[in-house]
Amino acid sequence: MSSSLYDIQCAHEFELIKPRLDQFFAEMAVDCPYNLPHDAIFYQALFSPVADRVMELFLASGYRRNGNCIYTMHCSDCISCIPIRLHVREMVLNRNQRRVLKKNRDVDVEFAPIEATAENISLCETFLKDRYPHKNNDGRSYYEGFFLNKIVQGMEVRYRLDGRLIGNGIVDIGENWMNAVYFYFDPADGKRSPGIFNILTLIDTCLKLDIAYLYLGYYLKEVPAMSYKDRFNPHYLFVNEMWQEDESKKNKS
Repeated sequence: MSSSLYDIQCAHEFELIKPRLDQFFAEMAVDCPYNLPHDAIFYQALFSPVADRVMELFLASGYRRNGNCIYTMHCSDCISCIPIRLHVREMVLNRNQRRVLKKNRDVDVEFAPIEATAENISLCETFLKDRYPHKNNDGRSYYEGFFLNKIVQGMEVRYRLDGRLIGNGIVDIGENWMNAVYFYFDPADGKRSPGIFNILTLIDTCLKLDIAYLYLGYYLKEVPAMSYKDRFNPHYLFVNEMWQEDESKKNKS
């Protein structure tokens, strides 16, 4: 099934179940988590475990997961949050991405259950304090309220340098999809481009597991910290209820 036929089938199936699901969703207004000058309206619902195919349909329809909530954005005066997806069998690495792989050849990658260990919490808090010093975030609340869930299966992709944890990727995983939930790392190792290395590792993992689609969350052009996402090509954006290849980045390295 080609990508276009796949998306048509997913959209059709989702339309069949959406009327039954919408009754569980509600809108919640909060300050924009990306510090844009707009109110953010989360359209969300709490779920118990969902079938693999149902989660696949949610992701294919632009939804995300936060803890036991599945949500999408209903912001009335802003459309900046655009879901981004990679079709891993189509990926072509550019020179910078190949350099990142070479730079991180000494990093050990391990796969593990999502766990709120003291080591994980400590590194997560180091990252949060560096990235969001104005917010009162803590690592344990990120694990308990964001990473851990009872909806889908997930895992951590841990990165170690001489045994020291330098990065950790939280992912949800299904038969034909992987959802990158969050990635945190030691700011002292920022020169290694750990965010890029994490996505490269996820791409490689998907290929080995014969997973076709890797969801990278939201891409916001206004947020410089997200600019690395659109450097993976080709990539697809969920615009006007359709997945469309970003032609502006096509053939660029």
